[in-house]
Amino acid sequence: MPNTQLQHRVVRTLASAQVLNGVGVAGTVAAGSLLVSSITDSETLAGLAQTSAVLGAAALALPLARLTARGGRRLALSVGYISGVIGSIFAILGGAHRSLFFMLLGTFLVGAASAAGYQARFAAIDLATNESRAKQLSFVVWGSTIGAVAGPNLMDPAGNLAELFNLPRLVGPYLVSATTLFFATIVIQVFLRPDPYLTAEKQANVTQHKGSTKAALTHIRSNPQALFAISAIAIGHVAMVSVMVMTPIHMAHVDVTLRIIGFVISVHVLGMYAFSPVVGSLSDRLGRVRVIQIGLVILLASTIVAGTSAADNAIQLGIGLFLLGLGWSCTLIAGSAYLSESVSVEMRPASQGASDLVMNLAGAGGGALAGIIIGTLSYGWLCLFAAIPVIVLAFKSRKMSRV
Repeated sequence: MPNTQLQHRVVRTLASAQVLNGVGVAGTVAAGSLLVSSITDSETLAGLAQTSAVLGAAALALPLARLTARGGRRLALSVGYISGVIGSIFAILGGAHRSLFFMLLGTFLVGAASAAGYQARFAAIDLATNESRAKQLSFVVWGSTIGAVAGPNLMDPAGNLAELFNLPRLVGPYLVSATTLFFATIVIQVFLRPDPYLTAEKQANVTQHKGSTKAALTHIRSNPQALFAISAIAIGHVAMVSVMVMTPIHMAHVDVTLRIIGFVISVHVLGMYAFSPVVGSLSDRLGRVRVIQIGLVILLASTIVAGTSAADNAIQLGIGLFLLGLGWSCTLIAGSAYLSESVSVEMRPASQGASDLVMNLAGAGGGALAGIIIGTLSYGWLCLFAAIPVIVLAFKSRKMSRV
């Protein structure tokens, strides 16, 4: 099969799987925090749900990459999605029996599906040409957008579904995620043939040198451009996660309905993914550092808009969360491109893996600290604290723009 035809099939398959993945994972974001808060009767511990999910994504990022190297994209993506199915079942058990252990174990494994989602984007460009790489990637990103925006808006009907089985309403999104991630696995297994990674490897007929993650981190620390790039990725992610994960808790203070909470989160996810092709194009035209700076300004604006909003002001919170997602998109896309350009060719695969690891660990820490801050202070204080590392990096970016 010619590469062009195969590439089109690969992108269609990945985009379809990403729609299902997005519906499944995004719908559990708000539900997980609310479930943990309900189980523990503590808002301080609510952030543990997202922390656990992000840790799961971090823990599975490198193993999934190694599975790709050994058996191709189909194997790695299937393992990630099936882990999410198992995690959803554990979360349902945890919510039904008020078990924090099963709840956090479930969210940890659902995080594996997020790691698979990140890898799906790389799978989209295994066989792409230089001229079409960004365009091919954007189709899969749009798949993520459709699923991720739809997912949170299913919270209310998913709650109704849970009640049909005499389960708590908040486990409904996990019933949906178990179903959609199972079908995502079927899509990958049936249609991602031949495997794009294995095909590209065979066509290249070369064995690439792969540096270790430890070596990659050492290399990054000694490289100012790479260090700035990975700092932008990590700080953008920690600001996004810490504010996003506590917004449902903030809104629940005034008994806002699950439908409204789901709408606000879906608007946030729209900002994260929908404009990725535009952000990528600007990154190519204006430069990586400039787009990172734009992202930092947008992140600061988001903390001001969201942090000054009343808990029942869904419009202002929606605007703040949209800007939060858009700022994250700028730091992630431009930062990732800058990182790849700043390291040697043989260090790129390990450096990109290390970047995902650092990003998710930073997000996990941010989610945990966010619960403590909102439990002891307030949502407004949380947004202020989230802005501090963004401001520090913004000042540092002035020096990088002269490099």
